[in-house]
Amino acid sequence: MQALRQPEQVLDLSPIRIILVDDHAIVREGVRAVLDEHADFCVVGEFSNGAEAIAAAAAVAPDVALVDLKMPGLTAPETIRGLLAQVPGLRVLVFTSFGEDALIRATLDAGATGYLLKDALQHDLVNAIRSVASGEAFLAPAAQRQLMELLRKPQGSRETLTARESDVLRLIAQGLSNKQIGNRLHLTEGTVKGYVSQILSKLHLDDRTQIALYAVRNGLVSST
Repeated sequence: MQALRQPEQVLDLSPIRIILVDDHAIVREGVRAVLDEHADFCVVGEFSNGAEAIAAAAAVAPDVALVDLKMPGLTAPETIRGLLAQVPGLRVLVFTSFGEDALIRATLDAGATGYLLKDALQHDLVNAIRSVASGEAFLAPAAQRQLMELLRKPQGSRETLTARESDVLRLIAQGLSNKQIGNRLHLTEGTVKGYVSQILSKLHLDDRTQIALYAVRNGLVSST
């Protein structure tokens, strides 16, 4: 008797659809050049800010968004939340330069799946995209170490902050720069810088990343 043939398993060979969200055209061009060398990647859109990306996201239907941490206009967490609202199954990989005021925890809490530094090697970028596309988290080693250190560090009490310092703290956690905070609160950039220094001193923190983590952990900003 002839054995029954088992139905063949159909593999999904569709390329990973990617959008690039970065205000520097040269960065987008460089990343696209790397990704174009891989048959399993397809860049379906490039955007210079979060608002443009959110407006087009549903139409281009990306699988992965590579989002710069610091851009004019919408903050990275706002951009991530907006993209996920348009494309619920989207995976977001945050891409930033080493040494920036990297709001690692804020972006992850907003829904990012991974975090990669811009000085990463090409194969790290490729592996990161493939990882997040498959549903796995990807956190660059430097970011892993920083996040663990932040979570271990004891902190001061927010009760010592003035109302204005608390306002500045919340805006820092939203990813705003000193200039953007000044515009929002009608303060000079120098005044905002002074408030940031006071916040760091009062809460025994070292940088803006830790301020953002503090705000999220203490319920001063939404993590959704």
